[in-house]
Amino acid sequence: MEDRISELESRVAFQEQMIDELSDVVARQDQILMDLSQAVKMLNQKVNSGQHDEMAVESVEPPPPHY
Repeated sequence: MEDRISELESRVAFQEQMIDELSDVVARQDQILMDLSQAVKMLNQKVNSGQHDEMAVESVEPPPPHY
C-alpha cells in the first residue's frame, strides 16, 4: 500500500511539473501570436497605403501620348 501511494505521489508531482511547463509554452505562444498579429496589421496598413499612393501617382501623371 505504501509503494502504491508513493507511486501516485510521484505521478502527481510529474504531472504538476508538466502542467507548469505546458502553461509556460502556451503563454509564450500567445505572446508570439499577438506579436505576429500586430505585424500582419502593420503590413496590411503599409500595403494598403502603398496601393493608395500608387493610385494617386497614376492619377496625377498625364496619360501617355497615343500614336
